[in-house]
Amino acid sequence: MAATAEAPIYGDILEAIFSHVPLIHLVPAYHVSRAWNHAVSSSLAHVNPIKPWLTILTQSKRDPHVTATYAYDPRSRVWIEMNLQPSIEHASAVQSSQSTLLYTLTPAGFAFTDSEGAFRVSWHNAPAPSVWRTDPVVARVGNRVVVAGGACDFEDDLHAVEVYDMEARAWNTSQSMPELLKGSAGSTWLSVAVVGDKMLVTEKKSGVTFSFDPFSDTWHGPYDLRPDQNVFYCLTGILAGKLTVAGVMSGAENSKRVKLWSVEGELASGSGFWFEEVGEMPNEMAEKVMRGWDFGSVVVTWVGNFAYVMNPVKPEEVVVCEVGARCEWWSVRNVAAGDLTKRMVVSGGGVSLQEVQRAVVTENPRFCMKLVCVASGRLYRQVHCEVHLNAGDVSDLPQGADEETVRRYARAYIMMLLSTQLFGDKSSTRMHVRWLP
Repeated sequence: MAATAEAPIYGDILEAIFSHVPLIHLVPAYHVSRAWNHAVSSSLAHVNPIKPWLTILTQSKRDPHVTATYAYDPRSRVWIEMNLQPSIEHASAVQSSQSTLLYTLTPAGFAFTDSEGAFRVSWHNAPAPSVWRTDPVVARVGNRVVVAGGACDFEDDLHAVEVYDMEARAWNTSQSMPELLKGSAGSTWLSVAVVGDKMLVTEKKSGVTFSFDPFSDTWHGPYDLRPDQNVFYCLTGILAGKLTVAGVMSGAENSKRVKLWSVEGELASGSGFWFEEVGEMPNEMAEKVMRGWDFGSVVVTWVGNFAYVMNPVKPEEVVVCEVGARCEWWSVRNVAAGDLTKRMVVSGGGVSLQEVQRAVVTENPRFCMKLVCVASGRLYRQVHCEVHLNAGDVSDLPQGADEETVRRYARAYIMMLLSTQLFGDKSSTRMHVRWLP
C-alpha cells in the first residue's frame, strides 16, 4: 500500500499563522529556512504589519533611579519586558513631555534620547541649560531641543526659553513664553506637540495655543484649539500624521467623555482651520480611565496611528485607539502598574524586525526581552512559558540538519505557537493530525 504523501505547509498558511505571532517570536522563525524567511517578511508586509510600541519606564522614586521598561506591541497585543542597558547612568529621574522624547535634567547636566524608536539606549549628553528648571516643557524639533518654562522660583525669568543646537552642541537663549501662558508655564499645565519645524504649546484647561519656531526664535498665536465649548481639558499630539486634540467633556450623571478631533487646514492662518471628529472613547472605557479624575491626571501618548490614554493616578488600565479606515478602541491591563512605589514615564516609538534581531541575536545582547502576557480586548491571560530571546534560541536546529529534521523542527515550532498564542485560552484547540511532527 502506497504511503500517503505529507501535506506541505503552504506559504499562505504560514503567513496567516505568523500574523498572530508576537514580533519577538518571529526572530527565530525568520531563521528556520528560506521559505519561512519569505513567509515572515510577506506576513509583515501584507497581512499584519509591524506597529509602533508603547513603552512604560518604571523608576524608583529615590536615588539611584533603577529602571525597568515594558513595551506594549499593538500588532500582537502583548506586553514585553525589556532589560535595557542605556548609555548613561540615570542620576536623576527620567521625564517626558513629548510622546517620543525622554530626558533627564539636573543643574549639572542635560541628557535626552537620540532616537524616537522604541529601543532607546543611546542618549545625547549636553551641558545643563543656564536656567534651573523643575517642570519644563521639552520637545525636539529637528536638530533643536527646546526647553521652555518650568523654572524655579528664584530664577529671574520663570518663563525663559532655551534652545539646544545638537550640531553646534551649544545653548541659545530665546524669546520668553507669551504673556497668556505665564500663569501656567510648566508641563503640568501645558501640552506639547511638534508639527513640522514648529513646537505647539497648548494650555490644557483653555485650549489656548501658541507655536514656537526654534530656527527663527519667534512665537505665533494665540490659536483656540478647544474643539467644543463643552471641552474642559485638552491634550494635543500627532495622530496618523495630523495634529489631533483629545478633549475631556462632561457626560450624563457627572460622567466624563473623551473625544478625538483632527485639526484640518492651516493653523498659521488663524481662522483657516477647523476640526473633524475622529472618534469617541466607549463609555465603559472612559469610566475606567477617568476614575479618580483630577486636573492633569490623564495623559495621552501619541505614536503613529495610535493614541494611548492612561490615568497615572489609577494606572491599571490603558485605553488604546487605532486610527485607520475606522477608529478602533480597546483596553489592556497595564503590567507596569503592580508596584505603587515606582513612578512611570510613558512614551512610544517605532520598531522593526531588524532592530529586534540586532538586539537579541548577539553574543552579549543589550536587551533581554521577555513576553509578559497576552491581552486581547477585555480578555487578559498570562502566558505560562516565559520566553527569553538570545543567540541560542536561533541556533537550536542542529548544524547540517537534513530536510526531514528541518520539517520536524518547523512543525514543532508551529505547534508551540498554536498552543501558546492562537489558543492560549484553551478553546478551539482541535487541529488535523497532519500538523503533528
